[in-house]
Amino acid sequence: MVQLFAIILYFALALSVGIFSYKKQTSSAGFLMGNRSLGTWLTALAAHASDMSNWLFMGYPAIIFVGGLFNAWVAIGLSLCMLINWQWIAPKLRVLTEKVGSLTLSSFFEARLNDQTGRIRLFSALICFVFYTIYISAGLVGLGVLANSLFGISYSLGIVIGIALVIGYVLIGGFTTLAWLDLFQGLFLLAVILVVPFLVLSHEGGFSALGSIIAQKPTLIPSFTALTLLQIISMALGWGLGYFGQPHILTKFMGIQDVSKINHSKRIGMSWMVLSLSAATFVGIVGASMFKGGIDNPEMIFIEMVKGHFAPFIVGFILCAIIAAIINVMSSQLLVISSILSEDLYKRVFSKRTIEEKRLVLISRLGIVAVALLAICVAFFRPASIFSLVLYAWSGLGAAFGPLLLYILFSKRVTKRGAWVGMLTGGTVSALWPLINPYLPVSIEPLLPAFILSLIANWAASYSTSREVSAQEWA
Repeated sequence: MVQLFAIILYFALALSVGIFSYKKQTSSAGFLMGNRSLGTWLTALAAHASDMSNWLFMGYPAIIFVGGLFNAWVAIGLSLCMLINWQWIAPKLRVLTEKVGSLTLSSFFEARLNDQTGRIRLFSALICFVFYTIYISAGLVGLGVLANSLFGISYSLGIVIGIALVIGYVLIGGFTTLAWLDLFQGLFLLAVILVVPFLVLSHEGGFSALGSIIAQKPTLIPSFTALTLLQIISMALGWGLGYFGQPHILTKFMGIQDVSKINHSKRIGMSWMVLSLSAATFVGIVGASMFKGGIDNPEMIFIEMVKGHFAPFIVGFILCAIIAAIINVMSSQLLVISSILSEDLYKRVFSKRTIEEKRLVLISRLGIVAVALLAICVAFFRPASIFSLVLYAWSGLGAAFGPLLLYILFSKRVTKRGAWVGMLTGGTVSALWPLINPYLPVSIEPLLPAFILSLIANWAASYSTSREVSAQEWA
């Protein structure tokens, strides 16, 4: 009961932020993109807080707990590629999407390639539906596990309550309101993940107790063999490359008010990211010291760490950080899905009719509910760990859209067929790679081969159909 009161208090604070920032959205552009009005801090924290879900508190610390600092290459790869995203992708994407009036990544691809058939937009929308459903289900799994651990309620009831809470967040005001909530909750979860492991360590023998534990685990570079280097590349790029194809992150770049503010947002956002990932790495290391005999579910180390060292009220308040992280990501993902339904499907099908803006907003909101229900069905069966579900969805989106976005922004030879073949190749290889991985001498993250093959397929198909209207002619 005390923990429940702490959670209610936290979300009352969060709700007050939402009400303070609420603006009734009567247009699709306002609901889905905030009329491109985000400031520096809003853009920075919205882009990053809507990225790090319960994976930051549960999935990532678990792989550090199990595999030691060697698995920190995941965080290194993510940080480097996100820096590239801010530096070279964000400014061009912001300018070009406004130029063609695109509110979604799919409509931007269509406009940039002058695709009159609508196939690219519809196919990319289908890819989003498949992988975002899995992504959202990963968040629901986290909510179900957390609800069961804190209150003893059933896993199934936990995911139902969780999705109801997330849907309410999205429907409250759209893009701008979610950005303000991302700012508030991003600062809160950063404070939590920075403070908790240090406080716990002070009760577990301090830094001196970590030495023997770290020595027993693989180091950052355990050897210089070809196999080890391949694993490092796989972990770093097999996660980092995904940033170039995540619509729920890329749309935050599209919503900034002034492109000249991107550099400032980059410094804020990257500082937040490096601090949070470093702290999450430390959580895994401290967890290894605390649970020397192991733990049934490594993804629970942060939760058990908090429950074992803090009073019930503080436990509830601290674990709100995980709930906040889940809600941030799922809300952004559901908003992307709603934009696809209204802009890429409904608007495209009824393109010959004049559609009222209020109807588009209604379609967006109904789409949020429909996809949420589908995600519940996936989460109910709990097909894999949080880490595995996030990796699967992250890889699929990154491999399908990342290579195409890079080609469209920096090449003038990509064609419609190249785009279609590239997306199909990246999404398919990524989806099927888990079936191939067990037969390889070393595990390779699905995003790396899928991303490379998508690049090659896009180039080959574009080269063979170079007479099509290309990005060069469009520009």
